[in-house]
Amino acid sequence: MGYQIKVNKKWCKGCGICIEFCPKGVLALGEDGKVEVVRPDDCIGCELCELRCPDFAVEVGGGANE
Repeated sequence: MGYQIKVNKKWCKGCGICIEFCPKGVLALGEDGKVEVVRPDDCIGCELCELRCPDFAVEVGGGANE
């Protein structure tokens, strides 16, 4: 089972910090200026996006631990 990344668009201000920290390029800014998941299958579950988001808008779940 892969990892699931959820982005709370109401909380996201589109700062791009999570995008810069993702080592696999899973996230990108969408047309609405908010972060979206563009390559979910490439997520390795490092949770850097979740840990670095200043607005707590990103959540990583799934993987072997759940």
